[in-house]
Amino acid sequence: MQEQHRPLSIKGLTVAYQKKPVLQNITFDIPEGKLIGIVGPNGAGKSTLIKAALGLIPRLTGDVSIYGKPYREQRKLVGYVPQRESVDWDFPTSALDVVMMGRYGHLGWFKRPGSKERQIALECLEKVGMADFAGRQISQLSGGQQQRIFLARALAQDARLYFMDEPFVGVDAATEKAIITLLNELKKQGKTVLVVHHDLSTVKEYFDWVILLNVKLMGIGPADELFTKENLQRTYGGRLTLLNRSDDAIFVSAR
Repeated sequence: MQEQHRPLSIKGLTVAYQKKPVLQNITFDIPEGKLIGIVGPNGAGKSTLIKAALGLIPRLTGDVSIYGKPYREQRKLVGYVPQRESVDWDFPTSALDVVMMGRYGHLGWFKRPGSKERQIALECLEKVGMADFAGRQISQLSGGQQQRIFLARALAQDARLYFMDEPFVGVDAATEKAIITLLNELKKQGKTVLVVHHDLSTVKEYFDWVILLNVKLMGIGPADELFTKENLQRTYGGRLTLLNRSDDAIFVSAR
């Protein structure tokens, strides 16, 4: 596939904190229209991978392209849902205002959002089941509700490529179901979604492809092929406990 048709292409990416490599020589391309789980032990560099791809942290080496161009030229094509704990939820703003922020890339810096942007934001809140909370201050929302607001903001961006950093962490079962329904809707629209994910028992159920990461790239490919006992033990090492093995699933726990 030609590079301009690849949602994300990473070549030779190395990131280091205080001279210690957190990601080492990562190279891969991802196909379009897939839900892709990024899986690996704590400290494997999963969140760092997303932040480096978005230019939020410096790269020691390597190139990242979004549909064949640097991220700074493709911002409108990219949506991002950060980890919930990285956000200042005490900032005095409403749920609707947060979602409308997703429209700024389409407006430019000097144009204020109008009725069209407001309507789009309300529709996105409706899709995540949060329309009744549009006027609520974000600090007054539960963790699951806050996560839905950030998903609605990403939806409002109307991106082609989405990065989501641990969207399922700390949410209730209803919110988790709403999130995966939303991810599948994005997939049906031909969007590509990369998700940092911890619950290994749901990887094959939720994702088409998987990226196995532990500082180095341990594997990338279709979840049905790559998500095996052998590959997981190679990725997690001694931090993996196999609980049960069946023909259609691997139930594991990782420390």
